Amino acid sequence: MSDALSVCLLRLSALGDVSHLLPLIHAWRQQRPQDRLTWILGAGEGALLAGLPGVELIVHRKRDGLKGMRATWRELAGRRFDALLLMQLALRANVLSLGIKAGRRIGYDRMRSKEGHGLFIGERIAEHPRGHVLETLLRFGEPLGVKVDELVWDCATPPEAHDWAREQLQDSDGWLGISPCSSHALRNWRPERYAAVARHARNAGLRVVLLGGRSDLERQMADAILAAAPDSGMLDLTGKDTLKQLPALLARLTVLIGPDAGPAHLASAVGTPVIGLYAATDARRSGPYRSIHWCVNHYAEVCQKRYGKPPEAIGWGRRIEYPGVMDVVRVEEVTALLDRLLATPAAERLAPARVRMS
Repeated sequence: MSDALSVCLLRLSALGDVSHLLPLIHAWRQQRPQDRLTWILGAGEGALLAGLPGVELIVHRKRDGLKGMRATWRELAGRRFDALLLMQLALRANVLSLGIKAGRRIGYDRMRSKEGHGLFIGERIAEHPRGHVLETLLRFGEPLGVKVDELVWDCATPPEAHDWAREQLQDSDGWLGISPCSSHALRNWRPERYAAVARHARNAGLRVVLLGGRSDLERQMADAILAAAPDSGMLDLTGKDTLKQLPALLARLTVLIGPDAGPAHLASAVGTPVIGLYAATDARRSGPYRSIHWCVNHYAEVCQKRYGKPPEAIGWGRRIEYPGVMDVVRVEEVTALLDRLLATPAAERLAPARVRMS
C-alpha cells in the first residue's frame, strides 16, 4: 500500500485517551510519511497537542452541540478522505462522523461497540477481548498498514513550557506529584488520605506538589488536602499551569500519585512513574501503561462485592462508580508502594516502551 492516503482520525477526548494515540501518530509518520493525517479532537485536547508535527488538528467544540457539529462540517466541506478512523464510541462522535465523507469507515470491534456504533462504520478493527485502551486505539492503524510495536510519545511541549516547569520545581532530592482529581468525581480518593501520603513522602525526603486544573472541584480538593497536612510543606500549583505546561511539570517529578485520569497517562507518556489508585475502573484496562505494576488495583474486589462475580464474568471495561468505592484503597498500601518504588533503581521503575498486544 504505497499510494498516499488521506486519513481522518476522529477522537475528541479525553486527555488520557488522546495521549494513547500519540504512538500511532509517530509510527504513522515513520511508516507512511506520504499519508496526510487529519485529527478531529476536543478543544482542551487541541490545546495540549497544538504544534504536533505531521498531523492537521481540527478542534471540535463539543459544548456547542449541534452548532459545533455544523461548524466542523463546514470546515470539512468539499473534502473527502480515503479513510475515517472512528475512534470514539459516544453517540455524539458517531453523529459527528455523518458529516465526514470517507471511502472507508473503520470502527471498533463488536465486543466494544455501543450507542449504535456499528451503524456508522463499514469495517472493524480486529477482536482482542481484554486489551488495554492504548492497545485498542493503536489497532486502528492496522487496516491501513501501520503497526505499532515501539511506544514513542510526542506531546509537542515547547521549550518555554519546560523553562516554566523548571522554575516551579527547583532541584531537590525528588518531587512527589499529587494529581487528586478525575473528571469522574466518584473515582477520587479522600483528601485526608492524600495528606497522609504527603506526610509520608516528606519524611522519606521528597518534596510534594499538588497539581490540578481550574475547576471548583479541583480547588476544593486541593484546599482540603492542604488543610489536612498543614506541616507538609506542599507546593500548590493547582490551576496555575496550562495544558502545554502540564507535561513539562510531570516530566520533572520522581513519581505521580492519582486516580484514573488524564495526568496519570500523560505522566506515563513523559516517562514518569505513576502510582495509580484504582477501584472503580480496572488498571489492567485503563492504568498508566508503563506503570501498571505500580497501581493499587482493587477493581476485582469491588466487582465481586458489587456483582458477586469476577471481572471476567462482566463486560470488559465496565465502570463501577458509587459513593465510597475508592475507600477500599488504603493509605498503608500506597505508602508501601511508594517506598518500594523509591528503593528501585530509576532505570528499572518503568515497564519497557513496547506494546504488549497479542
